[in-house]
Amino acid sequence: GTSGQSVNKMAARRRGWSSLCLWLFTALCCGLDFTGAVSEPGKWSISITGSQSQTRFPLRKILFNNSYIKLKWTNVNCNTPVNLSVAWYLRSSHCYDEIFSGNDEMASKYFGSVIEQENGGNGYYILHRYSSFVCRKNKTFGQLQVKLFDQPELLKKETPDIQPEPEPNPKPMSKREAVSRKKANKPSVNEDRKINKTSRVIKHPVVRDAVAKTWEDAPYLFIIEVKGPLVDSPGNRNWHLNLEVEMVGPYGYISASQWPLMIFYMVMCIIYVLYSLVWLLLLACYWKDLLRIQFWIGGIILLGMLEKAVFYAEFQSISRLGVSVHGAVVFAELLSAVKRTLARILVIIAALGYGIVKPRLGTTSYQVVGIGLLYLLFSSVEGVLRVSVDHSMAAMTICEISLALIDSCIVWWIFVSLSQTMKQLKLRRTLVKLSLYRHFTNTLIFAVFASVIFVIWVTMTFRLVTCQSDWRELWIEDAFWRFLFSILLLVIMFLWRPSANNQRYAYSPLVDDID
Repeated sequence: GTSGQSVNKMAARRRGWSSLCLWLFTALCCGLDFTGAVSEPGKWSISITGSQSQTRFPLRKILFNNSYIKLKWTNVNCNTPVNLSVAWYLRSSHCYDEIFSGNDEMASKYFGSVIEQENGGNGYYILHRYSSFVCRKNKTFGQLQVKLFDQPELLKKETPDIQPEPEPNPKPMSKREAVSRKKANKPSVNEDRKINKTSRVIKHPVVRDAVAKTWEDAPYLFIIEVKGPLVDSPGNRNWHLNLEVEMVGPYGYISASQWPLMIFYMVMCIIYVLYSLVWLLLLACYWKDLLRIQFWIGGIILLGMLEKAVFYAEFQSISRLGVSVHGAVVFAELLSAVKRTLARILVIIAALGYGIVKPRLGTTSYQVVGIGLLYLLFSSVEGVLRVSVDHSMAAMTICEISLALIDSCIVWWIFVSLSQTMKQLKLRRTLVKLSLYRHFTNTLIFAVFASVIFVIWVTMTFRLVTCQSDWRELWIEDAFWRFLFSILLLVIMFLWRPSANNQRYAYSPLVDDID
């Protein structure tokens, strides 16, 4: 009867928690790949020698319309006079993965291509060849800068359209019919603007060292080709050149896909400053009756504010200077790892009822510290590897799988602890604390469903498409998880806010020790 129904209810509740944990585990596993994209530089320095076999140097970047690509020699050293053949190839594509998915060797094969390589990867291209450069001692005779920008040409389809065969005996047309057919074949005003949209670029004065000007917001592939003399001799190999490439747009050197992310970090930094001010004000007003968990929340807020400030400074550095400071990037990733670790520990100790149901964690504190250190270790290594230029894919895979397993354990622990804490509060009939934990549980459930919905959207938009044309939304992959955490932090701040009634939530031995 009654005992059987209670057992069934408990079993159903456990199945609900298990499915909820499984859903969040899926979101965490998929979300690991979405956080922390490597910043695209705006300046490159290419070292070219006569003894190396590589002659083509591909560069990739998402650029705004009306961005400039600049080329200049920064170091020239030719012991004997050498004739050099220099050319460059600029290509735009509407498919993000076509430009960024392959390695440099595959990208170099695009040089001189006039057809679409992928379905939907339509765009334009420019191929510019210079007359022969003469390199003597410390000087090159020849100018990289162009007088007028080249006009891009539309990429052709891989299978050209079949032209209809002409009629063997064409019928004579009337004058009215000829005029109507001429109007039908004439491109519309919009098409005419599209065809001649780069003619206006040619009339613009050329910026110093600029060789090309972009014609649309799109991912671009820029390939430089430098060849030495055709006759192979020891004297023709004894030369060394340094070529500097710059890609600068209306907002500086920052990529068109990462500029919204810089604005996002600026806004989030302001939000965390407001969080800090409000929390410090509440701590100062009710400093006599503070709970221990409220100090944890204050520490998370300060770390979040510092993290957002460092990431914003990193993007500002790229926008102004064109290169990222590697030490600053590593520091930002380590700071982010520390903040995420402490955030998970905060949720764990809140779910365990620290300071609310029990005065201290006892032996459980060692488990909390252990899983926190384990997560911090793998999170730090994964973050440093991700921002490194040369990193081991095997090490990255091991770190991602380890983080997914640790996160799944943390999620399982959180929901099991919440279930036990709420069960104790129900038995003790402390309705005020029970209401707080119900709101906290509902917030975590909301985070679960929001994460799952977002993962499904990202998978459908970016992972299961042959042509990733929605590159403008790439910044959302990184921004969503940070925004979601800020919402969770805001709810935690509201639930555990310092107030005159703080002691209603504090552990009371006269009430909480009654079993």
